Parts: sequence; C-alpha cells; structure tokens
Amino acid sequence: MLDQMKALAREKNICVLATDTGGKPYCSLMAYVTDESCEEIYMVTHRNTQKYKNLMENPVVSLLIDSREITPRDRVQALTVEGSFHEIADDAKRSRVRKMLLKTHPQLADFIDHADAEIFCIKVGSFLLLNGLSETHFQEL
Repeated sequence: MLDQMKALAREKNICVLATDTGGKPYCSLMAYVTDESCEEIYMVTHRNTQKYKNLMENPVVSLLIDSREITPRDRVQALTVEGSFHEIADDAKRSRVRKMLLKTHPQLADFIDHADAEIFCIKVGSFLLLNGLSETHFQEL
C-alpha cells in the first residue's frame, strides 16, 4: 500500500498545504515535486507570505493530494501527508530542487527567481490514503 501512496504523490504536482499558527489553520494551493523516495516534498513560496510566517512559527504541516480531476467521485483517492517544514541550507541541493521544480512547473520561473523566494522541503512523517468513500490506509515513514 505504501507504493500506491507514493505513486499518487509522485503522479500529482499540486496540493493543498495546511499550516497553523496559534490554532488558526491556513490553507494554500501549492505546486510541488517529490524526491525519488517520496520522503521529501519540495515547494517554493515568498518569505513575506502568511504561509511562510506560519511555517517559521510552527513547522508541522499537512498536505492534501487527490485524484478528483481524473477519477469518478466514488473512487477518488485522497492522500493526507503529515510532515514538517525544513529550510534547504545546502546550495547544491537547493539548485537541484530548483531545476526539478522548474522542469515540472515552468510557469514558476519568475516566481522562483524573485529575491524573496524560498525553496523549502516538507519531510514526510506519515501518509493516510482514502480510497473511495471509506477505505483507509495509514503508513508512518
């Protein structure tokens, strides 16, 4: 089942990122890419955003990745990813991730090159997959 969870995360490239500060949830639609093992998910934002402020205050996040646009509603898959925000300090890794993001999301070129842009990592802690209306599978990493 873990392979199916990772496959969905790899197939998709848009998710909802849920952050929190002081008990106030905040959701953002985000472009992303995963690493080969699907243990890290990479995104970019600007430092002056509410989501970035939330990430800096509370690194615990949740992501929602789903198949609603390609699957009949009664068979939709929804993958909830629990994880933690990490800055990417290594310049070489940040450069690799930048290339990965731009390959998948070329529309981000101006956004990612902005002086305020921050490429970051979500380290996956667990996956919760909902298949259809009631079949669930949970996997910690």
